[in-house]
Amino acid sequence: MVATPPTVDRETFQKQLDRLRVREKAHTHEGDAIAAARRQLPMVEVDSATPLVGATGTISLLEAFEGRTQLFASYHMWHNGLPAADQCEGCTYFTGQALELSYLHSRDVTFAVFCKGPFDESNRYREFMGWDMMPWYSVPEESYARLDLGPGGHGFGMKACYLRDGDRVFETYWNTSRGCEPMGSSYGMLDMTVYGRQEPWEDSPEGWPQLFKTDASQFRSEKGETKTNRPGISGRPIPQWARLAAGHDDNLGSTTVGVAEECH
Repeated sequence: MVATPPTVDRETFQKQLDRLRVREKAHTHEGDAIAAARRQLPMVEVDSATPLVGATGTISLLEAFEGRTQLFASYHMWHNGLPAADQCEGCTYFTGQALELSYLHSRDVTFAVFCKGPFDESNRYREFMGWDMMPWYSVPEESYARLDLGPGGHGFGMKACYLRDGDRVFETYWNTSRGCEPMGSSYGMLDMTVYGRQEPWEDSPEGWPQLFKTDASQFRSEKGETKTNRPGISGRPIPQWARLAAGHDDNLGSTTVGVAEECH
């Protein structure tokens, strides 16, 4: 049996919820203040001509704005030559929850994925995952320095925001690791449930299920035999199982065996 909270009457429950609500509102107001400080950060210019590769061929960073003023770029890790089951589970988790883009567009924001992998191979992954409305670009290695993605830079796995002023482009914010969590709406919903994310770092009562580690396996699950080329990793990124069950082909057309890098 899994442990459960104590059972109380409605009045007792509501009193404790009301006390918690005070802290929740303070947390919301602090988040508002942090967002205000984020909006007032200075910005740094980046090369608007930085090349990206998309469905129509090579375009510039400026063109990726699609005529809008702002760009939210989700930098997607990629393991060259590895099958779909071995692709980055964290990036798959976050990217896969950004499916309705119209609200961003209404605020003059374009969302796009900037993938580290070659376009043809990684775009087949996009198609397999059903991310049909999502602009998808490959970032050539020669563009890394122009976007500050090289050693000591931001790196893939991050989220970055850009502002366009005419033909000039400026970086206004970036974050990585847990700073990417606003993209993961499932985490926000799990945080509202009694058992939370079920990860061992959470401060939960004794007996609460905490079955999911934070070593990338929390984004994977196993069904039957699943081979992997990534050491220490088993199972597929969780949403891939539904795509396979629906009859979608996960063949990425890989012709080489890549070396897996650590996902961030």
